[in-house]
Amino acid sequence: MNTGNKLPVVQLERVVRRFNDRPALDGISLTLQAGEIVGLIGRSGAGKSTLIRCLNGLDRPQEGRVEIDGTDITNLSEQALQPIRRRIGMIFQHFNLLSAKTVADNVALPLKIAGQPPAQRRAKVMELLELVGLADKADTYPARLSGGQKQRVGIARALAADPLLLLSDEATSALDPETTQSILQLLQDVNRKLGVTVLMITHEMEVVRQIAHRVLVLDAGRIVEEGPVARVLASPQAETTRSLLRGLSPVLPQDLARQLAPQGEQALIRVDVYGAAARQPLLAIIQSITGLPARLLHGGLNDVQGEPYGRLFLALGTADPKAVQAVVDRLQPETTAIEVLGYVPSDV
Repeated sequence: MNTGNKLPVVQLERVVRRFNDRPALDGISLTLQAGEIVGLIGRSGAGKSTLIRCLNGLDRPQEGRVEIDGTDITNLSEQALQPIRRRIGMIFQHFNLLSAKTVADNVALPLKIAGQPPAQRRAKVMELLELVGLADKADTYPARLSGGQKQRVGIARALAADPLLLLSDEATSALDPETTQSILQLLQDVNRKLGVTVLMITHEMEVVRQIAHRVLVLDAGRIVEEGPVARVLASPQAETTRSLLRGLSPVLPQDLARQLAPQGEQALIRVDVYGAAARQPLLAIIQSITGLPARLLHGGLNDVQGEPYGRLFLALGTADPKAVQAVVDRLQPETTAIEVLGYVPSDV
């Protein structure tokens, strides 16, 4: 991630946008730095579409400021907005390609609008089609392309004007899982090679997990949680985040849950870890406290952008209250969350 440019690419300060006195955006503040991939996630109606429209100047907030690369666009005229809009590339869910134009002509459209000469346009288009892996499809029409190929054309078109910011609006939700993987990989490559800032708008936490550096969780027009993706995945604070994470975070298997009791032979704890804590030899630490071997019963570790996180369900090997409390006290500073769930038999 390149953050050499100290000036934020996007700066929103207490932005409010109301429709019929109902706030679609309710005092949002956020910053996007150069070279970041940031995931903006929320359910339908959370305010994602309104936020996009405020970022590209298609909608104006009633309160607050929207700055793009240091320029306050909140009250700019349509004419003054045009050069700024050209620095913002859009990738759409349903591709928005012109069916009567070839792949090359679709990609060239922003350059033609900007008045670039034909030879220069053609050279730029072929460079972009090479980047997205479609150099051999330049003269093909969209109807002959797969969904993934159409989205690659959309990405090339979004990059045509050398944007500072790339807005990806549910870009993978119409694609199958394998194609989604290839598009996310392409966006990572584009981010790495060109240094463009990417804002991924989605309702899928799995998309955010795979490529984003940071995540912003939007609910009812407010950002209810934000932070490094691994940290948010390891220890979500907002109920909205926890709801969106269901299916991604390990849960206690039913056979273990059925054996949980208020008393028993050994305590069962849930530990959420992130970063350096995820690299600690937790089982060895527990055994050094209790004198008995601890066991991993369920869960595991994942990796996001080189940062480990995970959820572990551990049997301590003892039910002694003092030993259990000693384990909790020792691990608490190094974990994002720890909880004694109950007690289970020693033979689970």
